[in-house]
Amino acid sequence: MPNRCYSRVSLALFTLALAAGAVFAKDAPQQVLVWPESGKPVLRFSFGKFKEIGSLAKDRVYVTDTTIQNNWDKKITQATFALYVFDKDKVRIGEGYLDINNAQPGETIKSQTTVHASGSPVSVLLVAQSLPKELGPAQPDKTISLTVNSVPQGAQLKVDGNVAGVTPKMIRLGIGKHMLNFDKEGFNTGKYPVEVSADDESGGSVSYELGTSSHDTIEMRDGSLLSGDLLSITDMDVVIRVAGNSQHMDRNKIKRILLVERDAPSTLPPPTANK
Repeated sequence: MPNRCYSRVSLALFTLALAAGAVFAKDAPQQVLVWPESGKPVLRFSFGKFKEIGSLAKDRVYVTDTTIQNNWDKKITQATFALYVFDKDKVRIGEGYLDINNAQPGETIKSQTTVHASGSPVSVLLVAQSLPKELGPAQPDKTISLTVNSVPQGAQLKVDGNVAGVTPKMIRLGIGKHMLNFDKEGFNTGKYPVEVSADDESGGSVSYELGTSSHDTIEMRDGSLLSGDLLSITDMDVVIRVAGNSQHMDRNKIKRILLVERDAPSTLPPPTANK
């Protein structure tokens, strides 16, 4: 899991696990989360706009007006939540903590939440770190957030055989073993196993290198790159198959060609039909 950058913020309220994400642009309208997502809500959590109040080098400080309402019929004695913030590429850029103490039934508490981040928050995630025993039955099955990336980016991602989108992608995984599959045109496909334990926290990341291209790489003198299959080369002409089509190119426009290793074609004669 990546290094954490966080501030500790005490709120005289709140409780329980809020393992749900929501999108917050810096100037977005107010957003609301409820916990749990299914069934009768126990907690209602509202964020205002994120406002930058200071910075030092790459570290920025944001505040957001926060309203927490205890919709439960009991007092919530104490709970701790991790607050993760993500940038537009769904990469975690900061982390904080919320401490909630003695939230009375029906009580609404207003405060400001402070977040330290290395960029502009675009999305956030609240995950319960510790909960009172009385709220245990209301807690949903644990899942963690995981940012999945590939090198290069833009690979089709499947999680346990199900299409999940294009990298980079933030996903949620339950406890147990999972398989990530990567597929990108021009590169070898790949698999990456992930195992989530009960002690793992949200906000981690995985980056998978797709490895060598399955095609030859042609570097042009203007700096552009082509991915294809070299068919032939003469003193002035180079023939390359790109996306199934053969192209003739001026040799002088090519700077270099990187050839991938291929199996030798079969030398066996073609089968003959029985007469």
